[in-house]
Amino acid sequence: MITTKPAFRKINPSFGSSLNVREHNEKIEINLPFWHFHPELELVYVNKGKGKRHIGSHLSYFNNSQLILIGANLPHSGFTDRFSTNGTEVIVQFKEDFLGESFLEIPEMQQVKALFARAKKGIIYNVEAKKVIGPKIEALLHYDGFDRIIKFLDVLKDLATTNNYSLLNVDGFAFEVEPQDNKKIDIVFGHVSKNFKQSIPLDEIAEKVSMTVPAFCRYFKKVTGKTFTQFVNEFRIVHATKLLAENPTSITDICFESGFNNFSHFNKLFKKFTGKSPLKYRNEMKQLVVQK
Repeated sequence: MITTKPAFRKINPSFGSSLNVREHNEKIEINLPFWHFHPELELVYVNKGKGKRHIGSHLSYFNNSQLILIGANLPHSGFTDRFSTNGTEVIVQFKEDFLGESFLEIPEMQQVKALFARAKKGIIYNVEAKKVIGPKIEALLHYDGFDRIIKFLDVLKDLATTNNYSLLNVDGFAFEVEPQDNKKIDIVFGHVSKNFKQSIPLDEIAEKVSMTVPAFCRYFKKVTGKTFTQFVNEFRIVHATKLLAENPTSITDICFESGFNNFSHFNKLFKKFTGKSPLKYRNEMKQLVVQK
C-alpha cells in the first residue's frame, strides 16, 4: 500500500541567496515527505531520467527529459525514480516576491506575474521549450549572487513568453495560504493524511486548530477555496489515483482503501475530479507504462 501524506515543507535558501538552486544525479528525497507542498514555486528540469509526475490530481510517467513549473502551495511529490546515463535534475525554488513585494507590479513584470498565476495549475513544457530553457536552468548552478538573479530573470522571461507548454489538470489544488496560516494548514493536512480512511467529523478537525466548527468552516473555505468535505474527498481521490496506477488491487478494494464507503459515490466523485472512470484511468496508466 502506498501512504499519501501531504505535509508542509519549509525551504531554506543558502545564506545570502533568495533562490534555492540544487542539482541531483541519484534518487533523492527518500526521507522527505513523499507528498508535500510549500509556498515557494518550484522549477524542475530533468535532462535524462525516468519517473512519475504527481502534481495535484495529475499523475503520469516520463522516460526522457522534463521541464515543469509548480505553483505556490501546489501539492506534489518527488519526480525521478532513476536517472539515465549522465542524467541530472536541477531544482529551483523561489517565492513570488523574491525580488520584493512590489516588483511584480511593475509593467515589465506582468508576463511573469501571469506565469506565476498559470503555474498554480502546474505547467509542463514541451520539447522545443526544453531545448532552449533547460541548459539555462542548468547554467544557474555556475552562478551566484547578483549574476544568478540576472540569469534566472532570463529563464523566467523564456518561461513566461513561450507558447510551448501545457497546463496540467489540477484546478483547485493550490492552497492559498498566508504565512500565519501555514501552521494551521499543516495541522489539518497532518490529521487528514493519518485519518482519511475513516470519517473525520468537523468538530474533531476544528478542535485540532482550536476553532469552533462555524469559524473553521469559514476559515478553511477562505484559505483553500473549498469546503473541508470537498478537500477530504479530493485527498481520497488523489490517493486512489496512485493506487490505480501502481497497485493491482481491485477497484472496489481501492475504493474502500481510499476512505470511501460507497462504491457508487466513489465512481461519481472520481469521474468528476479526473474526468474519467476509475477503470478508464487505470487502463490509461497501464498504456503509459507499456509505452514508456
